[in-house]
Amino acid sequence: MSLRKWDTACPRRVGGSVWRTSSRRRGSPFKPKDVSLSNVLQHVGLGIRYLKWWYKKTRVEKKAPFIDMFGAQPLRQIYGAPLGGIGGGTITRGWRGEFCRWQLNPGMYHYKTVTANQFTVCLRRGGQTVYQQVLSVERPPTLQGWNWGYCGEYAFYHSLYPRAWTVYHLPGQNVTLTCRQVSPVMPHDYQDSSLPVAVFVWDIENKNDYALDVSIMFTMVNGSGHKDDKSGGHWNEPFHLEKEGEAVSGVLLHHCTTVNPYTLSIAAREQPDREVSHQTAFSPKGTCSGLWTDLITDGRLDSPTGSSPPTPKGEKVAAALAVGCSVAAQGRNTLEFCLAWDMPIITFGSREREHIRRYTRYFGTKGDVSPSLSHYALTHYREWERRIEEWQRPILQDSTLPSWYKSALFNELYFVVDGGTVWTELPEDADVSGGVRSEDGGLPAQPAVVKEYGRFAYLEGQEYRMYNTYDVHFYASFALIMLWPKLALSVQYEIAGSVVHHDPTERLHLMSGLYSPVKAKNVVPHDIGDPDDEPWQRVNAYLIHDTADWKDLNLKFVLQVYRDFHLTQDRQYLRDMWPICQAVIASELKFDLDGDGLIENSGYADQTYDGWAVTGPSAYCGGLWLASLCVMCKMAKLVDNEETYQHYKDILDRGSAAFDKLLWNGKYYNYDSSGRDLSNSVMSDQCAGHWFLRASGLEDYQAFPKEKIQSALKSVFDLNVMSFAGGQMGAVNGMRPEGVPDRSSVQSDEVWIGVVYGLAATMIHEGMKEEGMRTAEGCYRTVWEKLGMAFQTPEAYCEKGIYRSLAYMRPLSIWAMQLALNTSQKDKTTDRQDLRENQS
Repeated sequence: MSLRKWDTACPRRVGGSVWRTSSRRRGSPFKPKDVSLSNVLQHVGLGIRYLKWWYKKTRVEKKAPFIDMFGAQPLRQIYGAPLGGIGGGTITRGWRGEFCRWQLNPGMYHYKTVTANQFTVCLRRGGQTVYQQVLSVERPPTLQGWNWGYCGEYAFYHSLYPRAWTVYHLPGQNVTLTCRQVSPVMPHDYQDSSLPVAVFVWDIENKNDYALDVSIMFTMVNGSGHKDDKSGGHWNEPFHLEKEGEAVSGVLLHHCTTVNPYTLSIAAREQPDREVSHQTAFSPKGTCSGLWTDLITDGRLDSPTGSSPPTPKGEKVAAALAVGCSVAAQGRNTLEFCLAWDMPIITFGSREREHIRRYTRYFGTKGDVSPSLSHYALTHYREWERRIEEWQRPILQDSTLPSWYKSALFNELYFVVDGGTVWTELPEDADVSGGVRSEDGGLPAQPAVVKEYGRFAYLEGQEYRMYNTYDVHFYASFALIMLWPKLALSVQYEIAGSVVHHDPTERLHLMSGLYSPVKAKNVVPHDIGDPDDEPWQRVNAYLIHDTADWKDLNLKFVLQVYRDFHLTQDRQYLRDMWPICQAVIASELKFDLDGDGLIENSGYADQTYDGWAVTGPSAYCGGLWLASLCVMCKMAKLVDNEETYQHYKDILDRGSAAFDKLLWNGKYYNYDSSGRDLSNSVMSDQCAGHWFLRASGLEDYQAFPKEKIQSALKSVFDLNVMSFAGGQMGAVNGMRPEGVPDRSSVQSDEVWIGVVYGLAATMIHEGMKEEGMRTAEGCYRTVWEKLGMAFQTPEAYCEKGIYRSLAYMRPLSIWAMQLALNTSQKDKTTDRQDLRENQS
């Protein structure tokens, strides 16, 4: 079962040998040897300082570095759709059925396949077992008493997040099993979408002319494959819960660690024609033939009463749950399981504060709600599926959209849940304002949206462990504002509060080797902290650059404020954000060194491309600056402040003239205005500011002439897309006008998937839908098909298959493409209505 089909249309049968000889190829993680000699020489100081810092962090402080350059995750082409809702922790189930990636401790990932976590099928006819098989293609060295090695020729997997399907054609049995995996992830839902549960619905089709008794057994280890599974004191117990006329039974697996203890639950729904049985505890080592024999004897388990004793140190314990039913000749039937996990109160790495997860608002904080979670999931999953189908149907049925796009759009949403995501209640003593209240140009201590909808944070990437990295969130935020807008606004309030905060603690920044404060006042932070420390309380875990001097962060805040207002029409939000926007724009003005209305970059990598130096006025930051001024003009009008409007309009007019004079070359905007050899490189992201203006509906505040934007986009398509890798890998970040990649930095010759999706959205806004789709398709085909990076889309890859930072935030920007498509459709509808009115 080595190939995968990621959308729901026409899943194909696959076999173990086909995948390895197909066009898929394995990429390689970015390593120091992949850097050119000139770039190595430029970064010798960074390397030495990082090595010293890394040694102190890992060997002295015994902490995980926020970026571990010596411990990049290897590419494992095994991952499928993750399990669970938003912010309660995740367990990823691989496309071959294994449970293989764990994020129960907030923001901290554990990559371990737990062999004993499996589904097993037992077929019986006339009181005799005729077939019993672990539904796994693996042949592990342990648990030899089980029948492993299911033939991959008879199974296939496909996913349309938040659901996934695995189909098994049982060889020689004339029986087909379809396991449908459902997680409660639904747009505009702030209750059920927070639940740490997943449901497995097994559809059984018996194509024989005789009836069969079919049992499915679900086995689960108490733990996650982590070393603390053997720490001792863990125990299991059976449970039965009946309420509202529905009953569920299962086993609770209490994982009693000192830090962040939790309870796993495997459960099934009790029904008159279903038999639920269990094995409270078994040891998942040795042959484990006793459990296998127990099931094969009569298709059910012994179901002992009482709890298991606590495990001794050095031992593990597991549990099993079996559900059986009869399936008539040429008939069908269904079995249902639920996996839930209850870790209601969490601490981050510093252990300084306790945080309460969002789902506890509805189920409680005592750590005893796994039965209730299981009951709720098993009695509500059909409603979840109805809502998921209602949400996805208009896009899936749109014949003008290619199938790869539909797959990418929904499957990339995995990161909202599996981005080390936390969603917590706002503590009663929390002060979001950063100490500056509304009456002083700040915020309320507890803004209503944060108090009602909680705090939300997701990592820059599973390997880049910083929460709400803001220069990247700029791209990814489209998924939140379109699907969970209250969470998007909550993030904005938290960022706004940290703007006015000042942390004068001096620390070394690794790129420059200079000391500077952790956080300067009136600038947007890079991130809100490291989960191995204390997020929200201590921001700016990133210490490669001093981001107080970055040119893009403040501008991205302003642009998101107005875009969010445009999409939500929340005027209270606009009023609250307005003084913060004024403060960060005033702070940004210091970068206009010559007073021409246009900011200048400072000769190093002072923006989201933190390895690509830029000097003087630049296409990327200059464009963001002009777009921000447009937004400030619009907001000044909305708050009825004419004097302020005129102030920003004057800067905008002067800045626009300078931007055009210094950067436009007749075809596109130069990378920067330094005049150095590579200053006229074609940057794929040069229209980022214009993109946000279009996404915000600001047709009246165009800082960039339409004909120049379209010329620039055509240049990017011709050079960065079609002249790179045969037009099959998306848009390279930097391209020389003669048609070769800009190799002046470690990032200029990379493709950034999230940037490409934003570029495609810009093209769609500008009526270049075909070019936009072609551009984005290259990234999808490369990541999900050629490199086999399903459910771990990286930040970047190069033409030769080297990749960097698996499972990254930025590709959520694909939802900007959907916004552009929606906007274009509305524009066409409006134009048709206007035409009819004129004709009448």
